[in-house]
Amino acid sequence: MARIVFAGSPDFAVPSLQRLFASQHEVVAVLTQPDRPSGRGRRLTPGPIKQCALQHEVAVYQPVGLKHTDVLEQLAVFAPDLMVIVAYGLLLPAEVLSLPDCGCINVHASVLPRWRGASPIQAAILAGDRHTGVSIMQMAKGLDTGPVYAVEQTDIGLQETAEELHDRLAELGAELLARCLDPILEGSLMPIAQSDGEATYAPRINKADALIDWSRPAFELDRQIRAYNPWPVAETILDGERMRCWKSILVDADLLPPESTGPAIQAGRVEAATNKGIDVRTGQGLLRLIELQMPGRRRLNAGDFARGNDIVGKVFD
Repeated sequence: MARIVFAGSPDFAVPSLQRLFASQHEVVAVLTQPDRPSGRGRRLTPGPIKQCALQHEVAVYQPVGLKHTDVLEQLAVFAPDLMVIVAYGLLLPAEVLSLPDCGCINVHASVLPRWRGASPIQAAILAGDRHTGVSIMQMAKGLDTGPVYAVEQTDIGLQETAEELHDRLAELGAELLARCLDPILEGSLMPIAQSDGEATYAPRINKADALIDWSRPAFELDRQIRAYNPWPVAETILDGERMRCWKSILVDADLLPPESTGPAIQAGRVEAATNKGIDVRTGQGLLRLIELQMPGRRRLNAGDFARGNDIVGKVFD
């Protein structure tokens, strides 16, 4: 039975931690990010991994960073045979990487070396990838550069959002971790080096990325809306207010009314509003918004919004 230290923070990491608790091995400690302010009262709230660890009565350690001497000393006290890292959010210094006898392994939400970095799920959708997956990687210095033990691939649905893909990959990663754990500990599964020449990078997302530029093609905007659901959520401007766009579909250009086919028609113009949604002109083709949200209001079917608002001919900024 191995002694394992787990490091993770968001929901994505929970299935992997649960699999470790269900294994024959002992999770001796859990590292996670410090509690964050949440809700209207901005009260400090424990994250998903901390809540899961406390339910299993495992020691939780929440250092701000991992380079301080006292942090390294504490990790040494845990005497881990292996560290498992899943979306932890902090880089591990060399002193931590070399601490466990079997090293540190990471569950990453892409097929490495494609989409190294902070936002691999969103990057895969934005790029129009047909496939993605999860990788079990031996951690090394550098951003997701270590050799890979195993990969599991999956198709990306044509209308799949980042939230939906996130949940599937979290479970897929946990399953792959469970299959690889004993062979890694036994030394019977050897990692294969990545090809740096094939690497692509997924930078961290910020809210500025979410604003829709209607001059872009409809298929790119549809990817943007799916990739940024549930955060930061794609946005456009309607009558001076920010409107959040949660879901969309592509519309056949043949459905455009005759008066809407000229070159002077402005990108962002609402061409039609029906029970099916709101059709918006883009730089190439039509995009149908099917779920939206105005400031301070709940998410709404775009068809329901269209019935109560005369927006045909208006232009989204």
